[in-house]
Amino acid sequence: MGAIDLHAHPLPGIDDGPPDVAAALALAAAASADGTEAIVATPHVSERYPTRAVDMAAGVEVMTPELARAGVPVRVLPGAEVALTQVSTLDEGELGRLTLGGGPYLLVESPLTSAAGDFEVVIHDLLGRGFRLVLAHPERCPAFQREPDRLRRLVVAGVLCSVTAGALTGRFGGNVQRFTRRLLSDQLVHNVASDAHDTTRRPPALRSCLAEAERQVPGISAVGEWLTEEVPAAILAGDPVGFPPPLPRPRRRRRRLAFAGWRSRGGS
Repeated sequence: MGAIDLHAHPLPGIDDGPPDVAAALALAAAASADGTEAIVATPHVSERYPTRAVDMAAGVEVMTPELARAGVPVRVLPGAEVALTQVSTLDEGELGRLTLGGGPYLLVESPLTSAAGDFEVVIHDLLGRGFRLVLAHPERCPAFQREPDRLRRLVVAGVLCSVTAGALTGRFGGNVQRFTRRLLSDQLVHNVASDAHDTTRRPPALRSCLAEAERQVPGISAVGEWLTEEVPAAILAGDPVGFPPPLPRPRRRRRRLAFAGWRSRGGS
C-alpha cells in the first residue's frame, strides 16, 4: 500500500501551489516516486486565497484526466485547508464540500501568527456542529509552541494533529524541529503530511523525510505506516483513529568489556 498525503497543494493556478498543469504533474510525479499513491488537494481557504468548493472541485476535475494521460499513478482527492478566520464566512453546506475526501473530517489551519487570540472558540464551535477536525501543522503555531497544553486540550477534545514531514528534518528551523519531536514523544501526532507546494522548496516528500528523520527521531520509521497510511485511510473513510503509538525506544548499545591485559593476569 502506498502513502496517502492528507495535506498538499497540487492543483494548478488556485493558490500558492503549482502555477500550471505542467508544474502540477511534476509535483504529482515526484509524490509517486516517493511512494505516495493518493494526494488530498487542500488549497488554502483564506483571506489571501478565498478558494471555494467549486474552484477546488474544478481543479480536481482538471487534474484527474491529466494524470491518467501522463501515466502518473496518483489519485487526487478533494479537500481544503481552511483558515480559522474564514470559518464565519462559510455556511454549513460550503464547509461540508471542503472536507477531506468528502468525509466528515475538515482540515483547519493552525494559526501561524503570534497574535491569533483565543482561536479555540472556533474549533470547539466546529466540533459542536458535528465536524471532525484535523489540525494542519500545529508544530509551526507560535501559540502551541508557547503553551503546549493548549494543543493537548484540543487533542483530548477529539482534534487530530497532522505535522509537516519537512518539520522533522529541519526545513522550518531548529525550534520547529525540536517542537515536532516533542509532540511525537508526547503522542500528540496522528499524521504526517507533506504540505507540498512544488518539487523543490516544498516537495511532496513523505517516506523519504521519515527515512531522513530516523537519525534525529529514532524509531519514527517503525510508526511511519500508521502515520502515512493507516490514519489517512481511516480519516478518508470516516473511521475513528486510535491513540498514537509511542515511538519505539532505541536499543541500548552494549558496553564492550575491556580485555586488554587479561591474558597477562593469568587468563588462558
